[in-house]
Amino acid sequence: MSSDRSSDRFAWLAAGLQKLSADGLRRERRLVVSLPEGRCEIAGRRLWNFASNDYLGLSHHPGVIEAARAALAEGVGAGASALVAGRGPWHERLEERIAAFEAQEAAVIFPTGYAANLGALTALAAPGDVVCCDRLNHASLVDAGRLSGARLRVYRHDRLDGLARELAKASAARRRFIVTDGLFSMDGDAAPLPELAELADQHDALLVVDEAHGTGVFGRDGRGIAEWQGVEQRVAVRVGTLSKAVGVLGGFVAGPRVLIDHLWNTARTQIYSTALPAALCAAACAAFDVIEQEPERRMHLLATAERFRNELVAAGLRIPPGCVGPIVPILLDDPRRAVRIAAELETQGFLTAAIRPPTVPRGTSRLRITLTAAHPGHAVAALAQAVIGLATD
Repeated sequence: MSSDRSSDRFAWLAAGLQKLSADGLRRERRLVVSLPEGRCEIAGRRLWNFASNDYLGLSHHPGVIEAARAALAEGVGAGASALVAGRGPWHERLEERIAAFEAQEAAVIFPTGYAANLGALTALAAPGDVVCCDRLNHASLVDAGRLSGARLRVYRHDRLDGLARELAKASAARRRFIVTDGLFSMDGDAAPLPELAELADQHDALLVVDEAHGTGVFGRDGRGIAEWQGVEQRVAVRVGTLSKAVGVLGGFVAGPRVLIDHLWNTARTQIYSTALPAALCAAACAAFDVIEQEPERRMHLLATAERFRNELVAAGLRIPPGCVGPIVPILLDDPRRAVRIAAELETQGFLTAAIRPPTVPRGTSRLRITLTAAHPGHAVAALAQAVIGLATD
């Protein structure tokens, strides 16, 4: 088939792409080479990488890399789903390591954090249930709520009276679920877990928390927002990822053994996915060791983020209320302005993320900056000055 004929068949897609370009919403693929010490390389230029979720810098930690290298002797791929024949010694070790880290009876790993959310919620909720989902939740939680077949209700965590009403109306439902991110990835604020736990108790609901951006960063032992806010025992289902502060790849659910056994038997994204490579499991185990043994990494990260955020606010930049931790969004409203400022920052040596609809609601386009423990103080200070100079014009 000629390329001209193929293009003709998809002319309607080309028109859609042109519309995205005109609205400042088109995304382009680019090659970004990740480097140690909070850097990256794009088209032969070295930049400070302030767009990565590698919060503790563990993706380049020598011990984590060496653990992966040593496990490669067992093969590159698992060769099958974990349920069939792909679950080897390193998968078992990682699940036990996660359970110990999370202070839970057991854990089950998934190929990605997205798959963990999708698999867990669709294995628990079903027609006849009600899933109350925060409007700012990650897309994987929204998709999971829709695919579960349960009635999906959306609430705002800054207006919990609406959630209370939805739970009251759902009193006749078979089960009720309150589903939330621990730390919201685009606004950088934390869910009010004590208040959500109280509503869950009042309405006999199950609280499901995705700690993707909290694991390794928040809490005395680095277990996330639930630990930080003192409500770990009131969270029914705890989901996490291995691809952010842990620095590797994969997702997990940790909890009572009956929950984990249920997911092992019913979570389709785990049952029908090839298991993670052993090398990644070994790397994740090593990363959890670093998280436990070097708490100064997360303490340094949180202190750096607070100073950075305070400097931007003092300069008059708009940051979402309640923003905590390493995610620092700067509201710019217009997607074209967000793209322009991100491009100008790149010319000055800083890679940041211009976030636009549909990732965020229309009118809330922003520059999303993520700090890591690997960034030296002088690079963070230089970024602050560059952002202030560009975003306050």
